[in-house]
Amino acid sequence: MTIRPGRLIGTSGARLPLWVALPSLFLVSGAVLWWMVLPGNPFQSAPIVGTLFSWAVLVGAVSLLRNVPRRRVGAVVIAGTILLGLIAVSAPPRTSNDSARYAWDGIVQKAGISPYANVPLDETLSSLRPGWLFASGTSGADGSPVCAENLFDTESVATFGYPSRDPLCTAINRPQVHTIYPPTAEIYFFGVRATVPDTAGYLPFQLAGLLISVAVALMLLRALADSGRPLHWAAVWGWSPFVQLEAVNNAHVDLLAGALVLAAGMLLAGGRPLRSGMAFGAAVATKLIPVIAAPALLFRRPARFIAAAVVTFTLLYVPYLAAAGVGVLGFLPGYLKEEGYSQSGGIRFGLAQLLCTGPWPPVLSAAALAIVAYGVLRRTHTENAWEQQTVMIGLTLLIVSPNYPWYALMLLPFIILSRRWEYLGVMLALDIIYMVPASAPFSETLNQGVLLLAAAAIAAGSWLRRRGELRQTALRGLQEEPPPLRLPPPHGPSLSLTKSDE
Repeated sequence: MTIRPGRLIGTSGARLPLWVALPSLFLVSGAVLWWMVLPGNPFQSAPIVGTLFSWAVLVGAVSLLRNVPRRRVGAVVIAGTILLGLIAVSAPPRTSNDSARYAWDGIVQKAGISPYANVPLDETLSSLRPGWLFASGTSGADGSPVCAENLFDTESVATFGYPSRDPLCTAINRPQVHTIYPPTAEIYFFGVRATVPDTAGYLPFQLAGLLISVAVALMLLRALADSGRPLHWAAVWGWSPFVQLEAVNNAHVDLLAGALVLAAGMLLAGGRPLRSGMAFGAAVATKLIPVIAAPALLFRRPARFIAAAVVTFTLLYVPYLAAAGVGVLGFLPGYLKEEGYSQSGGIRFGLAQLLCTGPWPPVLSAAALAIVAYGVLRRTHTENAWEQQTVMIGLTLLIVSPNYPWYALMLLPFIILSRRWEYLGVMLALDIIYMVPASAPFSETLNQGVLLLAAAAIAAGSWLRRRGELRQTALRGLQEEPPPLRLPPPHGPSLSLTKSDE
């Protein structure tokens, strides 16, 4: 297939104008996204099937964007990001109800109460409960709480109120534990909910996610323009099903953390280590996991960067620490144990479990992460910072193998800036692990299989890139003119004998 500006020429010779081909692919992508988030969709695997199909459509759309004049590409990318985002916010969260907890933490803070002080089941806060988050339940024949079908727009949790033990239904997952989110996230939750009534549902956080995703797209366009790279790569962010589902529809706060990590990288590349450190400290105080990006951010004035990050992180914690004390840790210790990160035989560290069992997979994984971090720390400089950040975050997610794909929201921007497209396999692997329904023992086989495929993709991409670099080096060597031949003087070299020569 040959592509010319403004035309798509097929093998049959038929020509399809760009203004027809590109909108057509975009409409297909929008229709699939709508199908993915459609409430009550009877096809349970719609999110993963739609995701895989939409990535294939995105490849075609991005290739067509190459033919759009450079001065217009940015506007087209942003317009597409907004249009797809409006489709994503047209339905309640499809695969995660985490934003229900975000809303509750924001509502509690509006009432002047620390989000770390009470669990959602605590009836001392019953006057704050909106109907879209809480409802009375009923008792089943065995005395267990029961919730009516389709009580909330997302999954409902049947539990008991505290201390009355009355049946209660809520859209908040883990309602029996304190919040896990650090201060930057809590400030964000308060800021979003402070602008709307408590009766407003999921839409405020979805719209906030759309705004942040547009901001990230603008940041990517700026970084690509500054480096002279193709601007249409930014569509891999804004038009991807991954971003529209996890950042906008599910409205995960990891988007904010990823945006701050990207800002930290751009500020550091621009020679502003103090501001970069502040952005990074705020990112870590959003979800903690952005700390894995640190090794690739220490290549310029590390002392200033670290100091700014630590001070920012500490200052953000101070007000919440004063109100709740050690309660600011929330459910973090319990979360690590529940998710299998602090015990042997857990479901994490999938690749390491192929090599060893018992308590050793976490140990082997920690050693691998230490080697990766050391290598990134030694190799990173101004010219390869985006590439090393991709390696650091991508390999960490691959080795740790979390169950939640939205952790990769901070990986995708660096994949785009570094052109390390093979790391998209990590994101797809996490999507499959989370979305594909499978039961033991098939789930373990599936998880490890997709992780192996992602690792193979990274290895193949690195090998092909290295081979291409060696080939270019060899070609440059052949094209260089050989140095001029130096002939000896006509009468031969003069000799000067000394005592030692004799």
